[in-house]
This record gives sequence, C-alpha cells and structure tokens, in this order.
Amino acid sequence: MRTPPALMRALAVAAVVGQGGIAVTGAAVRVTGSGLGCPTWPQCFPGSMVPVAHPEISALHQWIEFGNRLLGIALVLVTGACVIAALFVRPRRRRLLWLACTMPLGVVAQAVIGGITVLTGLAWYTVAPHFIVSVPLVWLAVLLARDAWALEEPSETRETAVPRAVRGLVGVSAAVLFALVVVGTLVTAAGPHAGDPTTPRLTAFSVADLAMAHAHLLFGFLGLLVGLGFLLHAVAAPRSVLVRFRVLVVVTLAQGLLGGIQYAIGVPEVLVALHVLGSMLVVAATAWLWAGTTRPAVTDPSSGTVSRSMAAARS
Repeated sequence: MRTPPALMRALAVAAVVGQGGIAVTGAAVRVTGSGLGCPTWPQCFPGSMVPVAHPEISALHQWIEFGNRLLGIALVLVTGACVIAALFVRPRRRRLLWLACTMPLGVVAQAVIGGITVLTGLAWYTVAPHFIVSVPLVWLAVLLARDAWALEEPSETRETAVPRAVRGLVGVSAAVLFALVVVGTLVTAAGPHAGDPTTPRLTAFSVADLAMAHAHLLFGFLGLLVGLGFLLHAVAAPRSVLVRFRVLVVVTLAQGLLGGIQYAIGVPEVLVALHVLGSMLVVAATAWLWAGTTRPAVTDPSSGTVSRSMAAARS
C-alpha cells in the first residue's frame, strides 16, 4: 500500500483549513455568548453527549457550542488520516511523518484546554491559550503542506532559497506576529465578548491600553515587512518568494484595516469573527513565506547526495 501524493496533499490542505477553522468557530462561540451552551465536558449535559432542552440555556447557544465540538471531532479524523497517509508515503519521509503527527497531538491538546475552559466557567486565562494554540498548529500544517507538495522530489533534503539574513528577518517577523496574536487575545479577554454574559473579564488592564499595545505591535510587524520587502528585492529573491511576500502584505493590511474598523464601531460580533479569520490567514501567509525560503535540494543522480555545484547553478 502506498499513499498517492495527491491524497497526501489534499489531507495536508484539509489540515490547514481545519486548524484555522476551529479557531474561527471558537470565535463564533465566544461572540454569540455560547461558551457555556454545553456546560459540561466531554458531555454536553450531564448524561448526554448532545444538546437537550434546558429552561436556562437556549437551543441556539447549545448547538453553536456543540457544532464547534463536532468540528473538533472532524479535525481529529482529518489529522489522524494525515498520520496514516504519511506512514505509507514511499520513500519514507521522516519530516513529513513528524509534522503529520503534530496535527492530532495538537487537536488533543486543544480538546484538553477546551475542557478546562468549560470547567473553569470560561476563565479568560484558559480561553486565551485555547486560541493561541491554533497559531503553531496552523504554522505546522502549512509546513506539512509544503512537504506534501515535494513528495515527487527524490529526497526530503532542503536548501535555502534566500540568504540567511532574509530567513532571520522572516523569523523575527513571525515572533512579533505571535506576540501580536497573544495581545489580541488579551484585548478580547478585557472586552465585551467573553463567551458568556456572566464570565468575569480581564480587569488588570483596560481595553484601550491593550488595544493600543496591539496596534503598536501591528505597526512593528508592518515595519518589519517593509524592511523585508526592501531586503528581498536587494538580494534578488526568487519570484515565488516575492509572490508569497506580497500575499502576506495584502492579507496583513486587510487585517489591520478590519481591526481598526471593528474597534471604531464598537467591536460588533461579525467583525470580531472575521478578525479572527484574518489572524489565521496572516499566520498561514507568514508560514507560507517561511516555507518558501527553502527549496528541495538538487541531488546528484549517480550518488543520491546533494550536489552543491548544481544547487549553486539553480540559485
């Protein structure tokens, strides 16, 4: 039995969509006040895995929360399929298999954090990590997709496609982006959308102060992108890298504009959910750019080893 490359690619793309999508549906749960639509975990109600009629909890809130849980189950199936498919890739790709294994492990971690979140009554310090975990999972899913698209290469060995300074700046940008997302979760924790009307908010900092810190990090991220753009053109980066960079810039600008609008008009529920979607798109675009800074290494057909002279000729 051998996994067709097309199947591995389809599963990897499904993992990217699922890892980002679970964050968006989680946001929908939060902005609709459905966080305790299923007040127990792993059951929805004591003695029932599914929603049941309840005088104090609306059916809509129950099904929104239950729908998020169902998506989590679907994601378990998809990520599990990624592992099985990676096991039967020939020749064996160790990095692909490792990346595939992180997918279901991440979903299990999400489920555990989600259970803690419900049991603590949606305490903000448990809700925030529940969202933040999606960031590395989306990143790893993008790398999984990168390796899935390279299955027809003779080896999984990769070489840098750009100077180290470029990769370093992309890495710094990714770190700032992660901080940007973390502070964004704190803005939500202090804001009106805590998942349930009775949930205590973060009170150590005001929404205005946290939003200002979030904006400063966004400006820092944009500044790094400006510097990265000049650097990419200065080193004559490959066209594929430039295309990925331009996609990241467009997505980031759209996300920043959306964030400014939602804050100015009072953070309406729909825009908050779209802003979460935008954050996942920015993470995926950054990971896609990072993935593009390396390429499959050229190998010497006679020895099966990387031919540095051939690699230099291609660069």
